[in-house]
Amino acid sequence: ETFATEEAVCRMGQAQRTHLSPHADGSATLDPSYGGASNGGQRISLSTQAHQCTVRLSGTETFATEGAVCRMGQAKRTHLSPRADGSAALDPSYGGFGGFAGWLVMLAIAFISLSGCEQQVAPRGPVYADAPAARAERVYRLAVHPLHNPAKLLQAYQPLADHLNAGLQGRLPGIRVEVEASRDYPEFERKFRQREPEFLLPNPWQSLEAMKSGYRVLAMAGDAADFKGLFIVRRDAPIRDIADLRGKAVAYPSPTALAACIMPQWLMHTQGIDVNRDIENRYVGSQESAIMNAYLGHTAAGVTWPPPWRAFVKAQPEKAAQLKVLRETPPLINNAVMARDNVPREVSEAVAALLIELHLQPAGREILAGMETARFHAATDADYDVVREFVARFEAEVRPVDVRTPAKVAP
Repeated sequence: ETFATEEAVCRMGQAQRTHLSPHADGSATLDPSYGGASNGGQRISLSTQAHQCTVRLSGTETFATEGAVCRMGQAKRTHLSPRADGSAALDPSYGGFGGFAGWLVMLAIAFISLSGCEQQVAPRGPVYADAPAARAERVYRLAVHPLHNPAKLLQAYQPLADHLNAGLQGRLPGIRVEVEASRDYPEFERKFRQREPEFLLPNPWQSLEAMKSGYRVLAMAGDAADFKGLFIVRRDAPIRDIADLRGKAVAYPSPTALAACIMPQWLMHTQGIDVNRDIENRYVGSQESAIMNAYLGHTAAGVTWPPPWRAFVKAQPEKAAQLKVLRETPPLINNAVMARDNVPREVSEAVAALLIELHLQPAGREILAGMETARFHAATDADYDVVREFVARFEAEVRPVDVRTPAKVAP
């Protein structure tokens, strides 16, 4: 199954997700940081000629995944269900096509070399059918909030999706879960506010917001004790306590990151620091960016939380050796796993059971280790009331959480 988003996209010779950065002249650069482009940085020309599935960008980021798909004149996300004869049915349940749901788009799924600039598709236009094609399986998307950049997040969470799919086949055949990454916090929050994914793994504040859009809590991801903020500084910096951050710049992933922004700002507030005046707050888009801002000296500190910090230490030990944890915040409750309210009860219960049992199996513990998560715990909406109380006090004394502040990225 393949998704068409915003514009036509082409498979770039890799099964992994490939990130294309657009340029004004109609070309794009393959970005290796997102995975899938073995010769990252190569520039490719783009066009949309008749019966060719090529890439056309208009100032937005586009992802190429798994198969060649062509834009059919809609900007909304459109789901294409593949068929054995190489065609694909347009699935109206995902939006974007309205009355065209019975059309079939013919796809030529062919590997291409990354040294080329186009992918040829068999010269066949849309094929009309009297009724929508039957779907072989139902796909449920699990959108995970931006713990990492999209490539790293997919690498960490794809084994979980594989485990869920194997377990669901034994309980509810014909159902499949796909992990969905987002480029930043605002994009992830837009998705659940528009009720796009069936399942979510949001942070606790986002969990409260998702409840307003009709999602309910199935489980908690990780131990509550692991949900805390970490102030990261260089070992050679003259910073001995958070009081030394007064008058300096601090990097956070997002103003809505609970453990990696809101809780640390509350701690500074309780220590007599006015975070709105005494600190230059820079919202840099991701956990890794916050850490790297501290490493590069762009900010006096970078704020994150334990799973991304542990992943950074493992992936980049030489850089991590030059950093240290200056201070931790007290813990709260960990991230939630949520289901949209129209997901069938038997599906959401099966997913919750598979998650909660995951730590009981050796293979499951390996999956959890890859996600830097101890285990999944049973949880409900009521367990997140403590977050509602904390956020209410934070907003009364510090600032609104959802401040739509543009990111101030260090040069």
